[in-house]
Amino acid sequence: MFVLDPRTEFTAVETVAETLLTRATGAYLGLAVGDALGATVEFMTPREIREQYGEHRDILGGGWLRLRRGRVTDDTEMALALGRSILTAGRVEAGAVAEAFSEWMRSKPVDIGHTVRRGISLYRHTGVTEMPENDYDAGNGACMRALPIALHTLGADPSTVDAANRIQAHVTHHSSLSDAGTLTVIRMVQTALLGGSRDHLRELTERLVSEEGRYRYDGRRMENPSAYLVETLHAVFQALFATDSFETALIDVVNRGGDADTTGAILGMIAGAFYGVEAIPKRWLNALDKDAASACRMQASELLRTAPGVI
Repeated sequence: MFVLDPRTEFTAVETVAETLLTRATGAYLGLAVGDALGATVEFMTPREIREQYGEHRDILGGGWLRLRRGRVTDDTEMALALGRSILTAGRVEAGAVAEAFSEWMRSKPVDIGHTVRRGISLYRHTGVTEMPENDYDAGNGACMRALPIALHTLGADPSTVDAANRIQAHVTHHSSLSDAGTLTVIRMVQTALLGGSRDHLRELTERLVSEEGRYRYDGRRMENPSAYLVETLHAVFQALFATDSFETALIDVVNRGGDADTTGAILGMIAGAFYGVEAIPKRWLNALDKDAASACRMQASELLRTAPGVI
């Protein structure tokens, strides 16, 4: 993984800490903003989006879930639940993660995926915190909520990051294909937090493709991406590398339709870490649900404090 050299990037430890916090906050708010922006057009085709919105550019609410403006969905809510479990337990612990997810489901969330529901139900009935391995469980549910792992393990050795990812993921999604894609997103976020370049991010996606060819993405625009993580990341990677700002990246990916709240959330966390919180349009931050925004800011700071550190 790319590691920041403070001698070349910054002039003081305080500046490093401030920059990390800015990027971590950008990642968390980017996740929530992408979720809320994409939720309006979730399950729509690009043609339907064009016919109704021209280009979808603002957080409006509505969509198939009939959300109020600024409301986030399961993507952000599960990330916050995972973050709470880490902060309470002091580590990534399977029982604490499963219990946090169970409490979240008890709150009657506005949306919950089938694979997520099945994993939480297994835990409730048996106490088991790891689903049986199943390559058909390579959905994007474990990836969309993985940001707290990236923050908590920042600076840790690669095996620790990998293990933490598997613990949280396998509560609901136990697939080597999903594990690989989710781990790459975590590494991309961490690399961006540490000041990595666009080339560093691209190298991580190329490594994923070399290790698991199903993640290969090419010049053909991925439209209407499903919840299958391969399609999700195909759209995310294309939008990230085809644009040069947080706003253009998010607009690009959500206007592809399909599972737009999750492509928006995953791209939002990567782009938020890369561009920083100041790059997120104020109109999106102002529209975001205030409680969700406050929780994202708090967890960004608190989880960063639990990380082993990089200097």
